Amino acid sequence: MKLKVRVVHYRHDCWYADIDDAEDRQPDDPFWYADCRTQAEAITLACAHLATLTTASTTPCRLSETPAQVA
Repeated sequence: MKLKVRVVHYRHDCWYADIDDAEDRQPDDPFWYADCRTQAEAITLACAHLATLTTASTTPCRLSETPAQVA
């Protein structure tokens, strides 16, 4: 599975970050997401969580498949 990090500036004071399958064209059910105050915070959080997902011994689950695990 190829995962990707996406960071979007969607309000003057908020950045959105998520991790999803690189092949998924619909970003409606990511593996992880967070709202952050800065771009640097969003990138740092997303990359840290991506590292956790890629080193885990289990296949990551989408948010709809697990209890709320939002940062």
